[in-house]
Amino acid sequence: MSFVELFENISVLSVILFVAGIALVVIELYQPGFGIFGGLGVIILIVGVCVTAKTILQGIILTAILLVILIILLVIFLALLSRSRLPKRMILQDENSTEAGFSGMEDRSYLLGRHGTVLSTCRPAGNADFNGEKIDVISRGEFIQKGKTVEVVEIEGSRIVVKEIL
Repeated sequence: MSFVELFENISVLSVILFVAGIALVVIELYQPGFGIFGGLGVIILIVGVCVTAKTILQGIILTAILLVILIILLVIFLALLSRSRLPKRMILQDENSTEAGFSGMEDRSYLLGRHGTVLSTCRPAGNADFNGEKIDVISRGEFIQKGKTVEVVEIEGSRIVVKEIL
């Protein structure tokens, strides 16, 4: 089979299917969704191969050509991705900052220096009550018995460190 014989069977319908399939795959690369465009593109490409190929060998050759084209498109997309040349609508521009009112965790800095009562033995983690507010706390390694009075000495994110008041 010669290269010319492979392309003799290509009709206008085959060309339309191939162009539509590649276009849908490119749309999926630049407008990611749930894979609908990409999936439809691949299905249309497979149908195009089935319509065009007269023999199994022609189908395998056309499929190989399509895979090469798709890999080239993926390489181009990844090259654009690495150089940050993607369309602005594909990149999230918003930031969740504390100035804008967003917080990943509750601000508990008001507890610093406050006294509370241990509700469960800290070994070194436990619970303490600060004026009716039950909070998970951690000691600096020492055991603190239930009922003892503690003071908050450090706050790191959600980690509240206490020490026993003697």
